[in-house]
Amino acid sequence: MNYSINGKIVPVAEIYLNAGESVYTQSGSMAYQSAFVDMKTNARGGFAKSLGRLFTGESVFMVNYTALRDGQCVAFAATVPGSIMVVDLTAVPGGLVLQKGAFLCAQQTVNLSLMLAKRFSAGLFGGEGFVLQKAQGTGLMFLEIDGDCIEKQLAPGEVLKVDTGNVVAFEPSVGYEVETVKGLGNILLGGEGLFLTRLTGPGRVILQSQNFIDFARRIAPFVAPSN
Repeated sequence: MNYSINGKIVPVAEIYLNAGESVYTQSGSMAYQSAFVDMKTNARGGFAKSLGRLFTGESVFMVNYTALRDGQCVAFAATVPGSIMVVDLTAVPGGLVLQKGAFLCAQQTVNLSLMLAKRFSAGLFGGEGFVLQKAQGTGLMFLEIDGDCIEKQLAPGEVLKVDTGNVVAFEPSVGYEVETVKGLGNILLGGEGLFLTRLTGPGRVILQSQNFIDFARRIAPFVAPSN
């Protein structure tokens, strides 16, 4: 399997498959495809597992694309301006913990499973839901990044405080919890909300420069209501 990332504003991952090779994505992510690609939709991992994806903000059903001939192409597009990051999970034995909306597509050898936040407060107040996703296995996984991608390698005990909407993924060794913003003035006037995500090393952290939820809130007052 080969691929290329095309476009600069709202990029597309073009994946080139030979006969029998396959990738999967959540419903609605495919932009275009070659003629000889078979498409099958199913509840990947069983209905109970797929139903849990509702809590992560993802689609219940996954769509599988399998090439019937050599040299077929399937393209998956980002949903907002940003970038697409390719992760070879073969080189990440522990896998990655993903926030909702980060997963774009992957090879069939990549397994997505639900993961509960270690602290109840993280799920209750984190803004991203109590249930995260964990990606493990071998092969390539494509992540959707809103804006630009920023990577950090945290040392043991090193703390990084992040607006929740700017977190994309992190290694399971990274501690994840949510803390309140200190000071009434900061809460009321700081514009950052009540909570920040606290990530504690060691481990790799992947962030995005654009918090699309905040962006949508900023433009909402200028959008005319529908009649």
